Amino acid sequence: MKNKWVRFGIWAVLYVLWVVWLGNYWWLLGLGVIFDIFITKKVRWNFWKKRYKEGQKRSAWNDWLDDIIFAVILVTFINIFFFQSFKIPSSSMESSLMTGDFLFVDKLSYGPRVPEHPVSMPFMHNVFPGSLKPCYVEGIKVKYRRLKGFSGVQRDDYVVFNFPHGDTVLSRLPADDYYTHVRFNGKEYTERTYGPLISRPADKTDHYVKRCVAVAGDSLRVIDGEVYVNGLKQKDFKGIQYSYAVVTDGSSINPKVLSDIGVNVGETWFNQTMPGYPSLFLTAEALEKVKALKNVVSVTANIETEYQSGSQEMLMLFPFTDTGWTRDEYGPLWIPKKGATVTLDKHNIALYRRIIDVYEDNELVEKDGQFYINGTPADSYTFKYDYYFMMGDNRHNSLDSRYWGFVPETHIVGKPSVIWLSTDHNKPFPRNIRWNRLLKIVLKAK
Repeated sequence: MKNKWVRFGIWAVLYVLWVVWLGNYWWLLGLGVIFDIFITKKVRWNFWKKRYKEGQKRSAWNDWLDDIIFAVILVTFINIFFFQSFKIPSSSMESSLMTGDFLFVDKLSYGPRVPEHPVSMPFMHNVFPGSLKPCYVEGIKVKYRRLKGFSGVQRDDYVVFNFPHGDTVLSRLPADDYYTHVRFNGKEYTERTYGPLISRPADKTDHYVKRCVAVAGDSLRVIDGEVYVNGLKQKDFKGIQYSYAVVTDGSSINPKVLSDIGVNVGETWFNQTMPGYPSLFLTAEALEKVKALKNVVSVTANIETEYQSGSQEMLMLFPFTDTGWTRDEYGPLWIPKKGATVTLDKHNIALYRRIIDVYEDNELVEKDGQFYINGTPADSYTFKYDYYFMMGDNRHNSLDSRYWGFVPETHIVGKPSVIWLSTDHNKPFPRNIRWNRLLKIVLKAK
């Protein structure tokens, strides 16, 4: 390894393999840089690093600077093409993935996206910490392209993706869904009260993690809260939970008992007039344990089966029209597939409008009952990308595809692979560390 030609050969082979994977052979010019680093040494590529004369005292500050720059370059490269750290921000996936889980997201499984905004601050996603100022150069953009991965998104996978509705953000409510506010409050009031608006490209919207319950070409339906895909009921995964109304004899349940059962105590509320808990989120296992408690009188699932025309449910659930669907009685719904063609009419345009107009970057206009795509009359449309339907395992406490529709393949980031740290915000340090989840490998649920 001390031979300069051996070192050059190893790095040259690795670099050529990366260029072949990248698919842009202009990058082969970089072989000249590698040759100079190891063989000719004509250019000081690490110009910040001090050269010492024999016997000269080393500068600790300069050595630290050299190590930091190397680490930044290496970690940035790894983040782009291999793995990236991500934190579970909400309880929508409990108890499969917990609030406070820190994950490494595997980008190799589905293939990493070539950065659409390549000039960006390292270790930051879309804004500088403590502000809403973009941490990337907005004017420098390349087209969406995904490198080859090991597989596509599979049904039942945990998937990290860019929030589909995150292209428009309210500066005063950056975590909220802008389009939901507009449907309830109107565009003018929403923007005047919670604006100004911030626009974000697809690759810079916030990260979400859900379970993919249906892939492109599938037909999905939710019946009594249970997911059916292509007519078959989804497996009973251990982590899936629903909301239950729990009536007690008048006394509350010890919070420690609830915590030991697996209930997120921070989301519980005891109603004395009930008496009991209007909504406890329970897995099948936790449900049986709650039923067995001595002070529990009854447990009833909070299943929404009835729908009233013109109700607020219509404004919440995709496609935001009078479908008659509820969160627990949803569909049937076909998931768009790349290359498939659909006939457009007034009954289904709400399903595909955002796909055509936003995700696939066309100008869609409806005039006198006729649709125009990029100025041309159209009565059908052929999809450019595959789409997916995502749902949280905490089925009654998850804003997912039922509320904002399909997730395009362009928004897919990767697959959670390892939980490297997990903390419980309901407990003080160091009791808040979930030691049993440290370095836990995230497997596809069986």
